Amino acid sequence: MTALPTQEGWCYLAVVLDLYSRRVVGWATQRTLDTGLVLTALRRALMTRSIRAGLIHHSDRGSQYASAAYQQVLAAHGVIASMSRVGNCWDNAPVESFFSGLKAEATPPEGWGTYAMTHPVIADHINFYNRMRLHSAIDYRSPVDYEANRGMSL
Repeated sequence: MTALPTQEGWCYLAVVLDLYSRRVVGWATQRTLDTGLVLTALRRALMTRSIRAGLIHHSDRGSQYASAAYQQVLAAHGVIASMSRVGNCWDNAPVESFFSGLKAEATPPEGWGTYAMTHPVIADHINFYNRMRLHSAIDYRSPVDYEANRGMSL
């Protein structure tokens, strides 16, 4: 999760990133930082992918990800929860890299404006990230192109 400062307070963003293709497969924004935010992003990700039991879902140790509600949704889909070790911030580097790019590339020159103004900017950036951003970890392809060349579809 990350926080974006708007004129009306914080806009919190949670994403679910497919580490294989680097594709953002689920995301959500909310005005409050609670479990509902990450649950919405997770449920959107689960709707976009065929999930097989044994899939590993990695997150940090935030209370939202450790909550009973979040863990129950993972378990109901046969997803194995994996969490960062205490004090090890490198475990979430791909997601942190995504957030860094969003803030560096998508923040409007005048700032984020209102809460409502953040949603289309975030959506546009995720579309760009998934369809056009080239990643060295996936042979300098975009996530969508990488998946298409491997017979995957969203």
